[in-house]
Amino acid sequence: MRMPVQAMVTQHILLAQPRGFCAGVTRAIDIVERALQKFGAPVYVFHEIVHNQWVVQQLQDQGAVFVNAIADIPDKSLTIFSAHGVSQAIKAEADSKYLRVIDATCPLVTKVHAQAQRYVQRGYALVMIGHAGHEEVEGTMGSVDTQVHLVSQVSDVALLPLQPNQAIAYVTQTTLSMDDTRDIIAALTQRFPQIEGPDVQDICYATQNRQTAVRALAHEVDLVLVVGARNSSNSNRLREVAASQDVPAYLVQDESELDPAWLQGIHNIGISSGASTPEVLVQRVIAALNQHEPHRILPMPGVEEDVVFRLPAELA
Repeated sequence: MRMPVQAMVTQHILLAQPRGFCAGVTRAIDIVERALQKFGAPVYVFHEIVHNQWVVQQLQDQGAVFVNAIADIPDKSLTIFSAHGVSQAIKAEADSKYLRVIDATCPLVTKVHAQAQRYVQRGYALVMIGHAGHEEVEGTMGSVDTQVHLVSQVSDVALLPLQPNQAIAYVTQTTLSMDDTRDIIAALTQRFPQIEGPDVQDICYATQNRQTAVRALAHEVDLVLVVGARNSSNSNRLREVAASQDVPAYLVQDESELDPAWLQGIHNIGISSGASTPEVLVQRVIAALNQHEPHRILPMPGVEEDVVFRLPAELA
């Protein structure tokens, strides 16, 4: 019979379940790799395919060329749109250059685009809950031919230039904190009682599962490490969720960013990773921690994800 973690003297590393790659990320990476295998290099990718520099470097080594402007892609080249989705303007620019496009947008992001378009077609003023400048937010706001009002925090709701009697709807970025999004939706509903939009549970299943898992993890440990890129929205949200449970929580891109001072007096360390973080980076962090002090590895119970998204027809 396993002793409770709190009763153990040995140091432990508890691993969140689930963590790491989600179905949308797996699909996007597969699309780039299969395109390289089928069509050969170079394959141009608009923006980072997912927000992780290790993944990007691995694909660059295979012949992928990452660009931040469609203008930087030669005419008629094979081009992949990242998992975060793109605006109608980007699609039109790609068409003007006769690019051969394969769309790696996560199907759950595509669902948000479709929601936004349906609301606009019905004449609703549209609010987007999300973070300014994030590729997914720019793509969603640019998926409709009308002004979209961006709300990033509860205080933004009072500043919306909308009338209570207007037909208003909202959509959300898929990688937000469920707690923050719930509070923003509550504020929107209070100011605009007739507002329509998806429930907070409509946030990406992988975002929900990882945040639920890291919240449970935080109750069992003295320190939480989230392995993920600095520009990864979902990785940053995981760190915030852990920290909200009154436990020290840090975001590290890999083992090189571990600070020995964090480990002083720590017996149980929890580890999770963002949806765009490969497991190899988690294992490298574990190896570095074990060099500092041997730990027993304990996987946490959690949701076993079995979601798989189909590849585009030209690569299936």
